[in-house]
Amino acid sequence: MAKQVLGRLGQWCSRVFAVEYEPKSDPVYFALSKSPQTSLSGEQQTFEKIFEGTKSYSLHICTDERYQRAKLYEDLRNKLIPALPRGSVLDMFSFLPDVKNSLFRGFLVKNAETIPMFDELVQSSFVNVCTYVQEEDSQWWQHLWSKPEDGTGVLVDKYYLVPTGIPQYHPSTLNIMGNDVFYSFGDAYNVMEQSTEIIPEAKELLELVDQNLTLKRNGQFPVIVIEGLDATGKTTLTRSLTTELSAALLRSPPQCLSPWRPRFDSEPALLRRAFYALGNYITASQIATAGQHTPVVVDRYWHSTAAYAIATVVTGRVENLPGPGSEVYRWPSDLLRPDLVLLLTVSPEERMRRLNARGIEKTREEAELEANHLFRTKVEQAYKRVGDPACVIVDASPPPDQVLQQVLLLIKDKCHL
Repeated sequence: MAKQVLGRLGQWCSRVFAVEYEPKSDPVYFALSKSPQTSLSGEQQTFEKIFEGTKSYSLHICTDERYQRAKLYEDLRNKLIPALPRGSVLDMFSFLPDVKNSLFRGFLVKNAETIPMFDELVQSSFVNVCTYVQEEDSQWWQHLWSKPEDGTGVLVDKYYLVPTGIPQYHPSTLNIMGNDVFYSFGDAYNVMEQSTEIIPEAKELLELVDQNLTLKRNGQFPVIVIEGLDATGKTTLTRSLTTELSAALLRSPPQCLSPWRPRFDSEPALLRRAFYALGNYITASQIATAGQHTPVVVDRYWHSTAAYAIATVVTGRVENLPGPGSEVYRWPSDLLRPDLVLLLTVSPEERMRRLNARGIEKTREEAELEANHLFRTKVEQAYKRVGDPACVIVDASPPPDQVLQQVLLLIKDKCHL
């Protein structure tokens, strides 16, 4: 038989599919059935809107190996989008409702007679290729394709599309833990270790991490973290606090990772997240050392790593984010905890004014933060939902000296300095 895709996935037809058709709307959800079912006219119109034209394709990366899945997804995205008309490639998910780590990410290519690399993708053991057609019975069908070692693509199975309700949790939240946010040093380390054979910098990074990394807090001096979006005044405030408190100033990611940061920013999200997670543990080790002798002020820490990752991976509306109290916002059990976390906020207009005056090179996510109001709002909400320790909100719109005095009062109250 063709590739054992059905056995490997365990009942493809039991999965639910979601197409991100409009950024500010819920995805369009559908299930599969061997039997035709009566659809309301509105549901049929929705299918016709998504699968417009004579044929559409879906491509899902289907492997349980995390690094391989992330790499294949990124490679496929980079090949599809430049080769196809703007707006024809949509994000798509395949998942088992409410089952963690069941999500397979992919793409819907709508209104296309063919797609680049069709034969190559059908042959792949890690990509499920489907076509969507409206047959003579007016029903929409999904055709699942495969390809033997010799010969052209063959139809493995076919199913009716059946509209289904909105699940309790947005599908993109199912794989956050351990794929987009790491909750232990060992998990992030293992992901980085898997990439050492093809990324020399990963081996160099692990050699650095292995050198005298301390995960336990020994000092009694307070640790104060300053968080916030770019251009909210973090750098100015951290420098002023360092002087006022005679404190050590640290950053996450730490300065020692700067030579590798451009390389890992260009890697698939899984490896990029592991890189920044390990950066937090290196910073924690530096905090443990410095905190034996002096207060410590930290420019960004785990809140940033988690907030940006969650806001990036959870597509669509702000309401799609995991709700307050979700386990995705919990602090890693083996990561040194600060005594106080301050989240600086300014109005969008003030932040843009400050950004325009800076003119420095930005990471991929920082650039999106400027251009995308929805993404910016999701980052802010994710910041506020991280708990234990939760952020204390500070209005950073006033002049820097006033912000400093406000923060010093908070530190005196919370940290008894």
